[in-house]
Amino acid sequence: MYWGILLVGLIGGILSGFLGIGGGTLIIPALVIFFGFSQKLAQGTSLAAMVPPIGILAAYVYWKAGNVDIKSAIFIASGILLGALIGGTLAQYLPDAILKKVFAVFLVIIAIKMWLK
Repeated sequence: MYWGILLVGLIGGILSGFLGIGGGTLIIPALVIFFGFSQKLAQGTSLAAMVPPIGILAAYVYWKAGNVDIKSAIFIASGILLGALIGGTLAQYLPDAILKKVFAVFLVIIAIKMWLK
C-alpha cells in the first residue's frame, strides 16, 4: 500500500513542478479512489504531506480530529520532493501552449472521475 502512496506523492510532485498542481487535484482524489480514504482523511493527509510551506494550522486541526494518516503523509512528501524536481525540469522544455492544454485535459479527467465515483 505504501509503495502506491509513495507513487501518488511522486506523481503529485511531478505535476506540481510541471503544472503547478498536485494536492487537491491529484493526491486527494487518488487517496479516495485508489486507497479508500474518506474525503476528510485524504484532505488532512494531503495537507500534512505539504505542511512545511502550506497548511500547518489546517493540518493540525485535521490531525486533532483524527483525520491524518501520518505515515502516508511522510511517503507522499517523499515522492513530492523528487517528483517536483522532475516535473519542474520537464516543464522548462515545453511551450506554454502545450502546458495549458495538458493542464486542462488533466482537470477534466479528474472532474469526471470525481463526479462518477
